[in-house]
Amino acid sequence: MKQVRAKKNLGQHFLTDELTASRIADTVDVCPDLPVLEVGPGMGMLTQYLIQKHRDLRVVEIDRESIPYLRERFPMLRDGIVEGDFLQLPLTTLFDGRPFLLTGNYPYNISSQIFFCLLDHRDLIPCCTGMVQKEVAERLTAGPGSKAYGILSVLLSAWYDAEYLFTVPPTVFNPPPKVQSAVIRFRRNGVTDLGCDFRLMKRIVKTTFGQRRKMMRVSLKSLLSQLSAERNVQFSAEAFLTQPLLTHRPEQLSVEQFIDLTNEVDRLVR
Repeated sequence: MKQVRAKKNLGQHFLTDELTASRIADTVDVCPDLPVLEVGPGMGMLTQYLIQKHRDLRVVEIDRESIPYLRERFPMLRDGIVEGDFLQLPLTTLFDGRPFLLTGNYPYNISSQIFFCLLDHRDLIPCCTGMVQKEVAERLTAGPGSKAYGILSVLLSAWYDAEYLFTVPPTVFNPPPKVQSAVIRFRRNGVTDLGCDFRLMKRIVKTTFGQRRKMMRVSLKSLLSQLSAERNVQFSAEAFLTQPLLTHRPEQLSVEQFIDLTNEVDRLVR
């Protein structure tokens, strides 16, 4: 069977270690009743162990060279091999509208986009596991006060419980990446309503972390001007911007504080 060539433009680093693949596959056991979608199976190192779980399994692969390889290697999965870009898939129809678990050895070049997609489909994907760059894993699972704490740290922890499971060395990949990798897991935390406008919260989080070295009041001042113009309302933000919380930098705020701040901004610009 002809081997598939890893492609740099697709961010591919094929896993070659059986034990690591088996350990990643075992992370899906935490949600045993859900069908599974694997992103970027490549040559199927992880896929072979997911098949052993006897779950409703589908894999999505954008690399046209991988598709015939996967069909030949896993004939039992032929109808479950989806050719395309995960970020463009109609996820709501993938398992006939049923919630599913997302996993994979995620391509480095779209890993952050995958987790923003997870947020957008949080009611459809109650559980997510997989492997990303170690630096990305640390950002995704970081808490307030950490240098790694950022946009996705805040937004994901609003809806999911995050776990950093284990670190993976570059030696188990072909070609070996220049960085370490890590396996992580996210499970919905039971929150169904944050009590704020989540779209506005995302905007506040992105704006403030976009200027993370500045105090919150500096970055929020420009956002308030934008909201004033968009909503065609006039208001005085002077008292709001002088509150002590806004002398902090964004990495110092918890999810709950961002939720409270979102509600304050929302009331201000109504």
